[in-house]
Amino acid sequence: MTLSNPVPPGEESTADTDLAAEAATVAAGAGSPWYLRLPILSHLRRSVGLQRGMLVTGLVLVLGLLITALLAPLLAPYGFAATSADGTAFGTQQPPSAAHPLGTTVTGFDVLSRVIWGTRTAVAVMVCAVAASLFLGVALGLLSGYVGGWLDRVLVMLADAIYAFPPLLLAIVMSIVISGGQSNAWGGILAAALSITVVFIPQYFRVIRAEVVRLKAEPFVEAAKVVGTGHRRIMGTHLLRNATRTLPLIFTLNASESILTLAALGFLGFGIEPTSAAEWGYDLNRAMSDATSGIWWTGLFPGLAIVLAVLGVTLVGESVNDLNDPRLRTRRKRRRSEKKVAA
Repeated sequence: MTLSNPVPPGEESTADTDLAAEAATVAAGAGSPWYLRLPILSHLRRSVGLQRGMLVTGLVLVLGLLITALLAPLLAPYGFAATSADGTAFGTQQPPSAAHPLGTTVTGFDVLSRVIWGTRTAVAVMVCAVAASLFLGVALGLLSGYVGGWLDRVLVMLADAIYAFPPLLLAIVMSIVISGGQSNAWGGILAAALSITVVFIPQYFRVIRAEVVRLKAEPFVEAAKVVGTGHRRIMGTHLLRNATRTLPLIFTLNASESILTLAALGFLGFGIEPTSAAEWGYDLNRAMSDATSGIWWTGLFPGLAIVLAVLGVTLVGESVNDLNDPRLRTRRKRRRSEKKVAA
């Protein structure tokens, strides 16, 4: 007969506290309306303190990016390639004024209009690249982890080989192959999106494959096989739903990386032609010579747009990832309850 060690007086089991807090969270969410159980809204309700501040800040920046991209024709005072209005030229390197709140560039473009129109290009690349890499990476990881054997070994080897390539170098090569280094709007977006897709597929593949390999040995998967459930249903229902919990952070990091890759292509001269679409990296490249002459406005605002876009997406991803971890969530709730008891 084995006797368990008694719990010291005044101390309660951490595991029991964590389990009780998690059960209370699940019970509270079950009775909420359906729209409050949506991913972002449910995370916002569970967050407190600094974590809520980070999530709200990220959401504000991301929503600002999306709204600006959607309403760019209404918000921008001029077209992205306009150098004159009503027969009057804008002038080059003009400082901020009433007619041009953020000034003009060395080629006579309005900086404010270029920054606003650039959000459309950034969002298009982000959506295309992340959606394609997410779909292909999850599908290949699910298939490789479940089937195993020679297929798993081949896919793992290919993923490791692709992952060894520097992403920016691959983006440059893909841009040259697809568009010859200079392209129109959709050609540049496609070049950046394809390069990012190829580079980021191994990340999703590795995460999903590792989770599937672990989950397919669990009792609920074995029980599904015993009762005659088909392989397709097991992969799509039992494994996929439980293997994608760790993807939000990778998803958001890839989204921010796609914006940086597009800006790097434009900065190096392999991006989109300025008369085809607005692109922040190209504007930064053209502003390099202005910085030594004291003309700060041509490079400050495109660079600030890149920083805010990447910061917003990253803050949302980090906050969602923390809130998805029950250990972090229950520890925070336990500390709050302890403070109330002490008070």
